[in-house]
Amino acid sequence: MSLPPLVGPGPALRPDQVSRYSRHLLVPGMGMAAQRRLLAARVAVVGAGGLGSPALAYLAAAGVGHLTIIDDDDVDATNLQRQVIHRADAVGTPKGESAAAFVRGLNPDVSVEVRHTRLEADTAEDLLRGHHVVLDGADNFPTRYAVSDACGALGIPLVWAAVLRFDAQVSTFVPGIEDAVSLRDLFPVPPRPQDVPSCSEAGVLGALVGQVGSIMAAEVVKLLCGFGEPLVGRVLLIDALSQRTREVPLRPVGAVVQPVEREHVREIVPLPEVSPREVEDLLAPDLRSGAPTLLDVREPAEHELGTLPGALLVPVGEVLNWDDLDHHLPEGPVVVYCKAGPRAQRAAAHLVRLGREDVSVMSGGILGWIEQVDPSLPSY
Repeated sequence: MSLPPLVGPGPALRPDQVSRYSRHLLVPGMGMAAQRRLLAARVAVVGAGGLGSPALAYLAAAGVGHLTIIDDDDVDATNLQRQVIHRADAVGTPKGESAAAFVRGLNPDVSVEVRHTRLEADTAEDLLRGHHVVLDGADNFPTRYAVSDACGALGIPLVWAAVLRFDAQVSTFVPGIEDAVSLRDLFPVPPRPQDVPSCSEAGVLGALVGQVGSIMAAEVVKLLCGFGEPLVGRVLLIDALSQRTREVPLRPVGAVVQPVEREHVREIVPLPEVSPREVEDLLAPDLRSGAPTLLDVREPAEHELGTLPGALLVPVGEVLNWDDLDHHLPEGPVVVYCKAGPRAQRAAAHLVRLGREDVSVMSGGILGWIEQVDPSLPSY
């Protein structure tokens, strides 16, 4: 999906700017007008960490005229493995100030504003208002939802990504277009904190955040200048371990249309959860005739590490491509699971949208099953 540019061209380029951005000016779709749009643009970057670091570096190098950096954290020595915008002598200083110093040193054309504060639901709109695009490099779901909700309310396009270990997801949400989606369509129900380990708990490949942050910066540039095809209605999945990428379509899922008088109002359908212990009880021999269908939505390579007995193995991308339930699932209740929970939430919400009512998610995914039921499986 191509979109019109978000920013009008700014003043004519000075001779030194023509030289500085000359490699941009040669790129089809860029040229003088696009570079002038970049210099007139205002972009907010939430988080100056793993994703924010490469994104800020490339946005500044590209000549985005104004960057607002929103981050309440300080630079820690453990950040330096991946947050390349910070230096060793910045440890202990605010990340926003460290990142701003890097940006100012890289490109004097770029003005920088630092907001050393935590973005929350009640402050998000005030912090993001007045920007053309928001780039979300946050590392927790409450902040991600707050950013997404504020962008939806303000009508600001949002470039979003999440990274953990060797895996990443990237998408772009543009409010107001036909079939617009948001983070709440990708994750209709917030996962519990214990189901989504942080980088400090699970680790992350440093080079992967550089790859993803650069993709996010490219998405911002395309949106501002109005060329190319942004990741709208699509989620890019990156597996750095196998160096494979794939896409899954993203539609308005987990939402139902109310009666005619409220036909424009969408409400999230709550997805019930069952614990691994409860699933084990449902699979007991004396209850087997009424046992639910187990749907494992992990990728094939993950099955080598164990599956639940009798589970159907269908990757989440295939489930999200189903247009109906004919021949896909037997009748009766369905329990969906993945590694930890987020993919299962998306798949289960899609099944609800297709009309299956008795759908639940196994909390904690296969990791929860290993912890509560069968520790003999490898804990990956």
